[in-house]
Amino acid sequence: MSSGREWRPSLRLVPAAELVWQVATTKVHLGLPLAFEVTEGQRHDIVPAPGLVNRTRPKCLLGDKAYSTHDFRDHLDAIGCQPVIPSSSSWIDPPAYDVELYKARSDVECTFSLLKQARRFATRYEKTLRNYAAVVAIGCALLWLRI
Repeated sequence: MSSGREWRPSLRLVPAAELVWQVATTKVHLGLPLAFEVTEGQRHDIVPAPGLVNRTRPKCLLGDKAYSTHDFRDHLDAIGCQPVIPSSSSWIDPPAYDVELYKARSDVECTFSLLKQARRFATRYEKTLRNYAAVVAIGCALLWLRI
């Protein structure tokens, strides 16, 4: 029994991370288009974050509440990176963060918006991780080249 409607993969933006965009069951973790990592859609955002931070060595990290853990904040402090991450409501003594600087997190969302304009990125036509990672790399390169 067909309703006559064509099946299309569902796309959803994961609100739990500024560095993560989820397509069906794949997440792309971006580090300001300097580095990215593709993981399963069910993996928590904090898992690949230390690896991306180690590769890019930022001076400041804009993140949302998914990145607000004691271990990750300690890791950022150890490498000299300023965390600009609001804490979740479960913290007893929430650490302070720069609210004005946090407003720049919208730039990360705009980066994902630009990448999503490419249909291949948005719907993940590629079956293999290697091919999909190549699409993401090309998209990031195009953003850097402003083409």
